[in-house]
Amino acid sequence: MPRHPAPDYSLRDLARLRRVRDRIDREYAQPLNVEVLARDIGMSSGHLSRQFRLAFGESPYSYLMTRRIERAMALLRRGDLSVTEVCFTVGCASLGTFSTRFTELVGVSPSVYRREAAGATAGMPSCVARQVTRPIRNREAPAPEPDLA
Repeated sequence: MPRHPAPDYSLRDLARLRRVRDRIDREYAQPLNVEVLARDIGMSSGHLSRQFRLAFGESPYSYLMTRRIERAMALLRRGDLSVTEVCFTVGCASLGTFSTRFTELVGVSPSVYRREAAGATAGMPSCVARQVTRPIRNREAPAPEPDLA
């Protein structure tokens, strides 16, 4: 059985990567980019991207967009904001990019999600609602079943 080498990062690098992940979790609605995140922890943007992917399984940008989509899902379920308002509230600058990424992660467009999910979590504790409505990462939304008939 072939052995895969252990990821090449030190405990110090792992702590810095966790700080980046925590910052993304806190500041997801702010304009963030890899260059700024990397500079603030003393890494190059390329090194940060490679190490973040090794440590957490996805790029910093993908992680940021997943956080934004999670928050957007909650706002859309609430139903008091338009899709455009939600897009800008969660920090996306482009409605097109937001809609595309939302559809990739969730499997339906934001407007369809808003219409169908409005009452889906009514009466459910928020911690449970957050878990059952978490978007699927890394473009893993289930593809429609092919019609074999």
